[in-house]
Amino acid sequence: MLRQKAKLISLWVYLTDVALLIGAFFLSFLLRDSYFSEPYGKLFSFDRYLWLVYVVVPLWSSLFYYIGFYESQRTKTFWREVWNLAKVSSLGTLLLMAIVFAAKADYISRLFIISFGCLSFLFIFLERLTLRTFIRAARKRGYNYRNILIVGTGRRAREVAEIIGKNKHWGLKLIGFVSDNQEIKIEKVGKVPVLGHVADLPSMLQRVVVDELIFAVSRKRLEELEEIFLLCEEQGIRTRVAVNFFPHMIAKVHLEDLHGVPLLTFTTTPHDEVLLAAKRVFDLIIASVVLLALLPLSLLIALMIKLTSAGPVLFRQTRIGLNGRQFTLYKFRSMLENAEGMRNDVEHLNEMKGPAFKILKDPRTTWVGRLLRRTSLDEFPQLYNVLRGDMSIVGPRPPLPEEVAKYERWQRRRLSMKPGLTCLWQVNGRNKITDFKKWMELDLHYIDNWSLKLDLKIFIKTIFVVLAGRGAS
Repeated sequence: MLRQKAKLISLWVYLTDVALLIGAFFLSFLLRDSYFSEPYGKLFSFDRYLWLVYVVVPLWSSLFYYIGFYESQRTKTFWREVWNLAKVSSLGTLLLMAIVFAAKADYISRLFIISFGCLSFLFIFLERLTLRTFIRAARKRGYNYRNILIVGTGRRAREVAEIIGKNKHWGLKLIGFVSDNQEIKIEKVGKVPVLGHVADLPSMLQRVVVDELIFAVSRKRLEELEEIFLLCEEQGIRTRVAVNFFPHMIAKVHLEDLHGVPLLTFTTTPHDEVLLAAKRVFDLIIASVVLLALLPLSLLIALMIKLTSAGPVLFRQTRIGLNGRQFTLYKFRSMLENAEGMRNDVEHLNEMKGPAFKILKDPRTTWVGRLLRRTSLDEFPQLYNVLRGDMSIVGPRPPLPEEVAKYERWQRRRLSMKPGLTCLWQVNGRNKITDFKKWMELDLHYIDNWSLKLDLKIFIKTIFVVLAGRGAS
């Protein structure tokens, strides 16, 4: 009954979202046609734009469902929901622009599409704010609660109970604990009663209204409670497991479905496919725009390299990418043609502590190369690596195979994210950071705290660092 009611509410919210999307579409057309016709010109009749509605509704619906927008938001913060909405609105707007471009519908104003993206975000934001306010008011009056039983009385069970107690707006009402150990007699955990032992659960569920069971027991004990899971399944009672199998791990845990097989996944790298797709779109846009904009300068650099030293214009080198994949990295050649063969002669000049090899004033560098390195223009061809998908705009710098061979075990985790043109190391001192361990810690900090906001912050900071020439060799 509760599950069917939740589905009915989700359907109602979805239909409301669709109505708001269509409303935002109509209003965007009116605003563009009425208030911006003077500087930008009048739009065509509305009939020519109607086909976009048949694109917008399934596109936004797919993104909403993919991001879990119609799952229970009971235990999620409002601002988390707003952030998810912002991701859908921004990605949806970008994809809509791409569809319009692919359809060669030049008559469709970009201002119209952007205004639709903004209005759709505003309308659904206000809808969710109203919905949250109404639901919280109802829960304060004792409506829309779910009765919770916690199986276990240990530290983990107490933590779960404390979290539920601090977030009453979730609408979860803890009615009691169930002991998993008959040898320990406990009547209360805090102010909440212990209603019995797991052996009493079949009869307990007959006389007590229970919507959900949360198992907060040890991994070994969990294996012994299979009958209780089956019992709850038979009676349609939702069960949850407080996962703490490996308490010392820093990996985040999430559940995935492999064609019907549930997989408990531990990962330290970002796994939000929508955000990662947005990162890839950002990479493609920046790489394409910069490559085209600086094409004349690239030709000039190539000519200078060719006229001032023997050898090819581009320097090719094998680097290590995502999870150990090898790829060919491209740079403008900044050294003498046989620089790699001279490495043993300059090994003693290495200024880095650890596997990396860096020389601030490398004697193998040509005078054009020194100029390119100081301005970071030697890195410019790596934008081609970004377009190929070998690299990203922001990410840990790609190491050499011989450097990776010398990594300590914990340092290999920096390979778990696609390498980039710039990173925290670049904007926090670059070659002035000679401690290899500190460099690795910066990369791992980036991976553990990755967000689109952090990428944008590093990207903008890189521009200023490059213009100032700080830390460049």
